[in-house]
Amino acid sequence: MEQQAIRCGAFTAENREIDLKKVILFVLAFVVLTSAMAEGVDQRQALLLNEMQRDHLLGEMRLLLTGTSAILEALSQEDMAAAARHARSLGMEMPHKMEGHMEDVMPEQFMRMGMAVHQAFDKIAQDAESGKDTRHMLQQLSRALGHCTACHAIYQIGTQPSAGQKAHTGHSHAQ
Repeated sequence: MEQQAIRCGAFTAENREIDLKKVILFVLAFVVLTSAMAEGVDQRQALLLNEMQRDHLLGEMRLLLTGTSAILEALSQEDMAAAARHARSLGMEMPHKMEGHMEDVMPEQFMRMGMAVHQAFDKIAQDAESGKDTRHMLQQLSRALGHCTACHAIYQIGTQPSAGQKAHTGHSHAQ
């Protein structure tokens, strides 16, 4: 009984450490986002892209989001082979990833953050293939999504104006 209590105590301390890291990450993201949105003005750096570049970037983000969802589903079923397959598809060999042809358009920091996301998914795939447990995989996925959160806190997508138009940044909620 005493050993069980000790194990339970260690497990709780480990959970607190993980929970504390999540809380810190959330607070940092919240502070960055709220300061960027102070007084209703979006202070994030605008990435002015033409329509093709914008569509490509948003398409990659959608692939990352749907792939992350597929990884979560696989992990919920403890199907490490599927988790690895989905993670690998989001890694450095991701088809049509933008880093291969938009590096002249995007800021260097944005490109580094994007590469970190792809590298994180390769590591997730590698660890899933080597049989790491679900908890470990979820921690990795949380860190990978932290890269996404940080990037979204810094940047917004805008479109370059065509002849005679104004540049558009941010979101429009007008109907």
